[in-house]
Amino acid sequence: MVDYLIVGCGLAGISFSEMALANAKSILVVDNDSQNSSKIAGGLYNPVILKRFSEVWQAREQLLVMNQFYADLEQKLQIKVDFKKPILRKFFSVEEQNNWFAASDKPALAPFLSTSIVTKKYSGIDSPFHYGEVLHTGYVDTAALLENYKKYLLQESLMLLESFDYEALEVLSDSIRYKNIEAKHIIFAEGFGMHANPYFSHLPLDGTKGELFIIKAPNLDLDVIINTSVFILPLGDGLFKVGATYNWKDKTDLPTEEGKQELVDRIKEIINCEFEIISHFAGVRPTVKDRRPLVGTHTDYESIHLLNGLGTRGVMLGPAMAKALFENIEYGIPLEKEININRFEKRKR
Repeated sequence: MVDYLIVGCGLAGISFSEMALANAKSILVVDNDSQNSSKIAGGLYNPVILKRFSEVWQAREQLLVMNQFYADLEQKLQIKVDFKKPILRKFFSVEEQNNWFAASDKPALAPFLSTSIVTKKYSGIDSPFHYGEVLHTGYVDTAALLENYKKYLLQESLMLLESFDYEALEVLSDSIRYKNIEAKHIIFAEGFGMHANPYFSHLPLDGTKGELFIIKAPNLDLDVIINTSVFILPLGDGLFKVGATYNWKDKTDLPTEEGKQELVDRIKEIINCEFEIISHFAGVRPTVKDRRPLVGTHTDYESIHLLNGLGTRGVMLGPAMAKALFENIEYGIPLEKEININRFEKRKR
């Protein structure tokens, strides 16, 4: 018998797997590589919602857990995945500068917004109004993380590469059986794939499609992340990741001409040099209308749990939400009402 059968190996599944292993629990992960939002994610972490100049919910707590989580993972996998880089918000007017300083006076935002205007000139960008710098930011190379973590699981015989068969799941009195595997608990961390899950498909996982580019721009000289209507993230060798769009209607992971044109237009608002599109990606983020994750235990089955709805901030949210779910299952520590799936169960009744 294993302690945890984990369905899904994106950011949510990896976060819970590591939380369990770090606490000497046995795991087995089932994944069929069908959900690609973690793989193609921008991977940025940023404690401030720049559009509204507000603090990300529980940003300080999430950053604390996240920093330790990725440091431990890097040591375990012997790779670099967490890259600390400043995020600069390009100002388009004096009014935007003033809004920045007003925001930096707020106690919740003061630790995250520098009060020094960045006047450095970057080749390929006109910036007459300069930049504001967000602190405690960077990005996680999600593609490298997923690839290397799956390799680790396969090497340790901790992974089944297959689609999960819900009909093969049998709920026992104090455990579950899946085919020939018995586990104390099952964690569903399937991202947008949750819509096919008969245990949780009633929950309001909305899904927001995002499209991204890899571009080549040899004359763009950046060692920071620029974030305005889109982000521009330097990858080295004149390559940059650019994203992302937000589409609430299209639930496919196919790149579109509309998304392409939107990204091209926004890039041209920020940079003034030539660029070439090298790759165009799309994925559906698992989002929830109230902008909070879906975490908790099935109302009827104490061995069936959910970790989902990480949305656009999966690299920051994943480790903290996995920790909250693990401590809830193992130690009975209550989940905060903002993330607990029972906030929707009550409405259902």
